[in-house]
Amino acid sequence: MSLAPATTAPPPARLAVAPAAPGRPRPRLLALDGLRLLAALMVCLYHYAGRGGVVSASWHQNPAHVFPTLSGVAVYGCLGVEFFFVISGFVICMSSWGRSLGDFFRSRVARLYPAYWVALLLVTGASLVLPAVVHAVRLDEFLVNLTMLQQPMGAPRVLGVCWTLWVEVRFYALFALTVVLPGVTYRRVVLFCSVWTLATVLSTAAGGPWTELVVMPAYAPYFIGGLALYLVHRFGNQALPWGIVALSWILGLRMATEGSWHPGAPRDPYVTMLVVTLAYAAVAAVAAGWTRRAAWPWLTTAGALTYPFYLVHEHLGWFVIRVLHRGWGLPPWPTLALTVLTMLGLAWLIHRFVETPFGPRLKRALKSTPPTTG
Repeated sequence: MSLAPATTAPPPARLAVAPAAPGRPRPRLLALDGLRLLAALMVCLYHYAGRGGVVSASWHQNPAHVFPTLSGVAVYGCLGVEFFFVISGFVICMSSWGRSLGDFFRSRVARLYPAYWVALLLVTGASLVLPAVVHAVRLDEFLVNLTMLQQPMGAPRVLGVCWTLWVEVRFYALFALTVVLPGVTYRRVVLFCSVWTLATVLSTAAGGPWTELVVMPAYAPYFIGGLALYLVHRFGNQALPWGIVALSWILGLRMATEGSWHPGAPRDPYVTMLVVTLAYAAVAAVAAGWTRRAAWPWLTTAGALTYPFYLVHEHLGWFVIRVLHRGWGLPPWPTLALTVLTMLGLAWLIHRFVETPFGPRLKRALKSTPPTTG
């Protein structure tokens, strides 16, 4: 998911340009903030009304029976993850331009971890109160979850959505080591996109656990498309970045439709392709400057709420649904609306009282240097 501020810089006249000063503020791309929240709401709708499993226990029946019409739409909400990845490619390229590797590392840690740690504590607390919704993990498993490395370490996930963070972290590492470390330029981003696309195609044909771990062929096209769309935004309409976008879109359609036949959540491949296409088109509209007039102040708040909302909405939402619907007897539609509003409210509290004060502090702490000794 996209985790950096939605900011931009005016396109320069030449390909080789001096990077902007790392601390120089950039005007926000407010439309991108709105798209991030839209993607999060898509995933939320899928978790509440488009899948079975634990959520069926919260509703006391399959959501397809609770929301016969809505459920048919909600099954496509899981594609909000692919939407996030396109946005993430755009935003990470934009926010890393002109920054050192240390700046990039500190900004990612300060942005990701404070809200994540609080979400872990909240979901773990809920698991102790109502284990029927989510099972508590052992202390060692919880501690591994604090590092965000639970998946490679084989520990159970406290947050169901954190698998996407592991995908994001691997993308950050690839981009940081190959592009940010030597310095972000147009040519390096193009080369990165080209090599990653080739590796995606080869790894899809060859398979193997190492290629899945490093290359991430199921998700690479979306990040690549976002990176190339930022090049369009920064350098204008040029054939090469648009060609990369087109190829990543084609590969992304294939990857998305390959996953559309999972048991329990069948999706029409043509509707899947339409949703993925609209995701690319929405970010392309931002890249092309067609959304400049979308400058409503509430979009800033939408962008700020996206990450904490994404972290807490799944398990805590199931908890609220179970209490409101099965405990208090509230009808399904008011339960659904009130649950979403409750999660948005909780996300605002996390942003206001956790991210805003502690993110900058963590960033400053990571930048501090030890005193010199004589």
